[in-house]
Amino acid sequence: MRTSLMALAAILALSAPANAAAPKGSASTSAEPSIDTMKRLVKELSSDAYEGRAPGTAGEEKTLALLATEFGKLGLKPGNNGSWFQDVPLVEITAKNVSALNFTGGKSAVSAAYGPEMVIGTYRTSQPEIAVKDSPVVFVGYGINAPEKSWNDYAGVDVKGKTVLILVNDPDYETQGLTGPFNGRAMTYYGRWTYKYEEAARQGAAAAIIVHDTVPAAYGWNVVQSSWTGAQHVADSANGNAGQSAAIGWIQKDKAAALMASAGQDLTALMAAAKMPGFKAVPLNGVKASVSFDNDLRKHSSKNVVALLPGKTRPNEYVLYTGHWDHLGHCQAAPDGDDICNGAVDNATGTAALVALAQANVKAGPTDRSQLFIAVTGEESGLLGSAYYGDHPIVPAGQTVGGVNMDALSMAGPAKNVVVIGRGKSGLDAYLDRALAAQGRVASDEPTPEKGFYYRSDHFSFAKHGVPMLYFEGGDDLVNGGTVAGAAAAKDYEEHRYHGPKDEYDPNWDWNGVLGDLKLYYTVGRELATTTDWPNWVDGDEFRAIRDKSRAGK
Repeated sequence: MRTSLMALAAILALSAPANAAAPKGSASTSAEPSIDTMKRLVKELSSDAYEGRAPGTAGEEKTLALLATEFGKLGLKPGNNGSWFQDVPLVEITAKNVSALNFTGGKSAVSAAYGPEMVIGTYRTSQPEIAVKDSPVVFVGYGINAPEKSWNDYAGVDVKGKTVLILVNDPDYETQGLTGPFNGRAMTYYGRWTYKYEEAARQGAAAAIIVHDTVPAAYGWNVVQSSWTGAQHVADSANGNAGQSAAIGWIQKDKAAALMASAGQDLTALMAAAKMPGFKAVPLNGVKASVSFDNDLRKHSSKNVVALLPGKTRPNEYVLYTGHWDHLGHCQAAPDGDDICNGAVDNATGTAALVALAQANVKAGPTDRSQLFIAVTGEESGLLGSAYYGDHPIVPAGQTVGGVNMDALSMAGPAKNVVVIGRGKSGLDAYLDRALAAQGRVASDEPTPEKGFYYRSDHFSFAKHGVPMLYFEGGDDLVNGGTVAGAAAAKDYEEHRYHGPKDEYDPNWDWNGVLGDLKLYYTVGRELATTTDWPNWVDGDEFRAIRDKSRAGK
C-alpha cells in the first residue's frame, strides 16, 4: 500500500506523543521499493559467477560493474567527484605453511593445529614471514585497559615480546541487566575482538590469541575458522602496520584449558577471576609459545561504490544509505565440496536494497536534501571500506544529516517488530517509530546485546565520526509463529548458513518481511531528506561531542 509522508504525519498526529512529532518540512511524495529488483539482484550477486564477492578478485570487478550500471540506469550521478568509486587501499594476506601453535615448558607440551584448533594471521602488511619463537605466555583476562572505568588488565605486567591469551567479550557479559562496569549484558567496544588486538599491540605483545567461547563470542568455531582461513584483507599504512602484534588469532577453549592445566592453572578459575575488579594478569611461568607462517602479500585498491541523487533546495546537506557489497569469497568447504561463500543474505540483500531504494527515490522525485547510496567494501575484514570513508569522507561529517545501514535482511517472513541495534542512542529512533506506527509494528531492543552487534556493521564507522546512523534487523516476533519461530529461524541461519557456503539464494524465500523492512528504510530516509532538522545523539552518548563539534564546523 502506498502512503505519503503527509498522510503518515496526519495519522501520527492522533497517536504520537508530543515529544515524537514529525520534524519540520517532512512532507514528500512516496514510492514503493521493488521486490522484483531485490530478487533479480540478490540472485545475481550471490551466484557462483561472483565467487563470493571477495575484495580484490574477479568477483569484486563484476560487483562494481553491476552496481555502477544499475545506478547509472536509474539516472543517479557518480558520487565521488565524477566517479562511481572511492579507492580503498588494502593488502591481501594469504597465510601459507602455517605451523601448529606450540606451547612448551609446562608439565607437557601442548600443540594446537591450524584450522580445527586455532587460527592465526597478522595485520603486518610488509612481512612475508612471521615467526614467534619461545615467547613467554601471559593470561591477561579480558585484555582491557579502560582508565575511565578504573580497569586495567595489563596493570603491573610487561607483555612486550610476549604472547597474551585473552577472553572474548566484557567481564560482566553474563549479567542479566544492562548495568555494570561494562554496561552489564550489553557488549561495549572493549568486548570486541578488534579492540583486544588493538590493545595488545599498544602493550607491545608479540602475539595476541583470543580464547574462543561460543556464548560470549556469539558464534561457533565454524564461523571463526571460515572467516580466518584463506585470503584476508587488511587496511594498508605507510609503515606496513609495523606497530601491530606479529601474530593474532584464536584458540579453541578446550585447547586453552589443556594449556592452563599444563601450566598448573585452571582455566575456569582464571575466567572467574578475570571478571572481578582488580584482576591481575597471570604469567604462565616457564611456558613459551611458538608459531610461524609465510604470507603471500598483494597490495591493491578495493573500492566503495558511491551514487548521488542530488537534492533540490539544499543539495549540500546529505542523507546516507549504506550496505557492504563484499563477502568471504572462497572459504572452508562444505561436506559436499562447495567452497564458495556466496553471501546471499549477508550481504547481497543489503546491496540490492541500495539499488531498490535508489530506484524508489528516483520514482518519487528528488528531495530537498541530497541522498548518497554507498556500497562499501571490506566489511567482513573489519569494516575497512566504511572506516576508510569515515577517515576520508566524500561529504564532510558536518554536512551529513544521518542515514540508514542495511546488513543481512531477514528472510524469516513478516514480523510484528524490528530489532533496533543501539536503540536509545540517537534521535533517529523517533523517525523509525513513526514509520513503524504506519505499519502497525513496533521497535524492540536487542534480545542479545552481549553479542555486540552495534560494533559489527558499517554504521559504527560513521557513528565514530559523529554521524547518526540507524541500523535495525528483521523482527524476531514473526507474524507466523511469534518469537519461538523467530528464534528458530535465527538459530538455523547462524548455525547452517552464516559465513558458510550455504548462504545461497533460495527461490522459495518469503519476501514479504523484506518488503516491510524496505518500506521502513525508505520512509526514514525520505523523511530525513525532506526535514530541516538535524538529528543528534542523546545527551551523554559517546558520540554526542563528536557530532556537536562537526556541526559547529570546528
